[in-house]
Amino acid sequence: MSIAGLLAIAGAVLLIALALRLQLVRAEEKRLRLRLANAARELETLQASFGRFAPAPVIERVIANGIESRGEKKEVTVLFADLVGFTSLAESIEPTVLVRILNGYFERMSRAIVAHRGHVSTFLGDGILALFGALEPNPWQANDAAHAALAMQRELASYDEELAASGLPTLQLGIGLHRGSGVAGLVGSRELVQFAFVGRVVNVAARTQVLTRELGAPLIVTDAVQETLDPRFRLRELPPTHVKGVERPLVIFALESFEG
Repeated sequence: MSIAGLLAIAGAVLLIALALRLQLVRAEEKRLRLRLANAARELETLQASFGRFAPAPVIERVIANGIESRGEKKEVTVLFADLVGFTSLAESIEPTVLVRILNGYFERMSRAIVAHRGHVSTFLGDGILALFGALEPNPWQANDAAHAALAMQRELASYDEELAASGLPTLQLGIGLHRGSGVAGLVGSRELVQFAFVGRVVNVAARTQVLTRELGAPLIVTDAVQETLDPRFRLRELPPTHVKGVERPLVIFALESFEG
């Protein structure tokens, strides 16, 4: 065979080898793209799942930096809500019905809070602790919290109509708002970590919520909130009241509506 023939055969073999190699590379590229797409979907699913337990900004921070132990001092408006007389009511309701009522209640209240730039910190039995301004600076946090509280009342009124139509007991809600400084950060143990806000302001908001029963006003704010509220919120001043853990009487107001 001539040299030209040998070169032709060698060239053909080389082309076949290159073609096979290209096929292998393309197959590997396709496999890697598929793995990457699956990993992206898994990450989205994981983020969505964790999003039910922690605010999205916190999850993104943990993904980027890992779990940090440092805390930040922040000015926050705290909303504390609790159902009136629900403990005794729960004793007369079937467990499955009770859970269904609570889930519907929490869903509607959470929706109102998130719609006004707040986030639910935790559920305490039938109580709700929500924070405004804890995740990021928010100069309008008091207004947002007040709007959220009024929206929660409207949501509950609508939900009560649904409950009554189904022959179920209706719910009553008390809400307290207070504003102050505290420390926000990830806290917990090796088994459980959560984003928390620690400070006296949380206790005062809880005490303010208790006053809703004593004073017959379903939504009460302290002067720390009132001082920064939009003047279009309609407030009614209540008698200064002593609460546990606070030396001076609380200056408080019933928040009745927004006349915008």
